Amino acid sequence: MTDALFDGWEAAWSGRDPGAFAPLVVPDVHYEDPVTPEPLVGIEPLVGHAQRLWKAFPDARLQSTGERLFGGSFVAAPCKVLATHTEELEGLAPTNKFIIVHAVVYAEVRDGRVFRARTFFDLYDAAVQLGVLPKPGTLGERALLLLRGFGITRR
Repeated sequence: MTDALFDGWEAAWSGRDPGAFAPLVVPDVHYEDPVTPEPLVGIEPLVGHAQRLWKAFPDARLQSTGERLFGGSFVAAPCKVLATHTEELEGLAPTNKFIIVHAVVYAEVRDGRVFRARTFFDLYDAAVQLGVLPKPGTLGERALLLLRGFGITRR
């Protein structure tokens, strides 16, 4: 049952059908990831979040990357998002860059539906792939750290 639930979860994020989430989550689902400023509560905010993804990355799709781990009512589901940034994203002009972002969805399941889900992924790596932030170890990263007040030390 839980594999089917998370197959559906991946299909909902990939399918661009706002109605696909309703049978998968409880009405007051709690969801968060590195780009949500606070947890989203309810189906409508979750769908709105998915729609922002779909708008900025029209080809976005979620794919499983490994075995899902089950423990009682909790599930850890490794996956990746594959997408091309072709539309504006909260003030960021389209970069037309293809990105692959690995993630883990950690969820609590109640009565066969997602009650709480938190998706973990490396936001810095996603920004580097989009060309928004410099690659680690580069002069650009050192300059950014200097601007942030971390200074530059001799190695």
